[in-house]
Amino acid sequence: MKRAALFCFIVAVMASRPATADEFHREELRIAMPAAGSSGLEALLIRPSGPQRYPLALISHGASSDAAERQEMSPYGFYRQGIEFARRGFAALVVMRRGYGSSPGSYAEGHSCCELATYLSSAKDSTDDLRAAIAAMNGRSDVTTQGMIAVGLSGGGLASIALSVNPPPGLAAVISFAGGLVRAQHSASDPRSAGDEAGLIEAFRTLGQSSRTPMLWVYAANDSYFRPELAHQLLAAFTSAGGRAKLIDAPAFGTDGHQLFSAGVAMWPKPVDDFLREQNLGARNLLPPPTLPALPLPPRLSDKGRASFTDYLTAGPHKAFAAAPGGAFGYWSGTRSLQKAEDQALSGCAQNAPDCALYAIDNELAATQATNRK
Repeated sequence: MKRAALFCFIVAVMASRPATADEFHREELRIAMPAAGSSGLEALLIRPSGPQRYPLALISHGASSDAAERQEMSPYGFYRQGIEFARRGFAALVVMRRGYGSSPGSYAEGHSCCELATYLSSAKDSTDDLRAAIAAMNGRSDVTTQGMIAVGLSGGGLASIALSVNPPPGLAAVISFAGGLVRAQHSASDPRSAGDEAGLIEAFRTLGQSSRTPMLWVYAANDSYFRPELAHQLLAAFTSAGGRAKLIDAPAFGTDGHQLFSAGVAMWPKPVDDFLREQNLGARNLLPPPTLPALPLPPRLSDKGRASFTDYLTAGPHKAFAAAPGGAFGYWSGTRSLQKAEDQALSGCAQNAPDCALYAIDNELAATQATNRK
């Protein structure tokens, strides 16, 4: 693992530009590791625009058994999350593990069920990707790995926890949202999930035997994969073996609390801020969010539509908003291609109206962008 890390470096900077009016710096990266082939792992770095070095916040996405879904995933799916940690003084790095997005290599979570050994093997493979990303940040003039944190969702949460078993120098804390893996991500109501749970509990117990990094775990009451009882069983197994973790029982979120970290950015910063203060991590003063693009509201939107348009404005690139004269709307963001975002936005709007058209593409009105293309 340590030998592999010596070969990990940034092979290409695809883009480097300020996010909005020099408030935040955004940089697309390829991070090399031998197992990822010549193109390396896809990553996105977001940090404050100041000249100092910022501690790393390594953000890890969830797992998916759907190959098409994995290929469509993009670091921009966690753009808002990266902004939130950048606002707290971190250099947020969203890295796509092997087999996700445009990161080549074997899909590590494909054989995670259901025995202890397979869970641990899957977690170890995922941490190899995280270690490569950390190694790539060493030596940068704008990032430090001292005081860094690992933040993960679902399978990425498990990987972040596993990273602490043999912690890289500088790892100060782990924040896990709905951390764990189940068979092909079946829901808790699936009868096959019982076997998954027993092996997963033992995996957490094993990880707790070596991990001593302070952690915050967040599970929502209506998480479709990790019900509160299971979350507390994982905590008990982990801490009884010596691990250090605090669990937050978050209230129900939407129709599936498993999406809390992905879609509930307004809900989770408070417990995260409390935890960071307890660990004396991050900046004391919260930076303001990026200035929203100056786009007018589409006509006749309902309250829900206006809220969705504001939400759209906060999303990262590769996004589109469609609207109809009567107020129907649809939008899509965080995808790999702009064409996909446009198609999905129109499709969502068309469910409620026959006369939908693209209203905004990225941070421009669709009409303006069409004129500029001529």
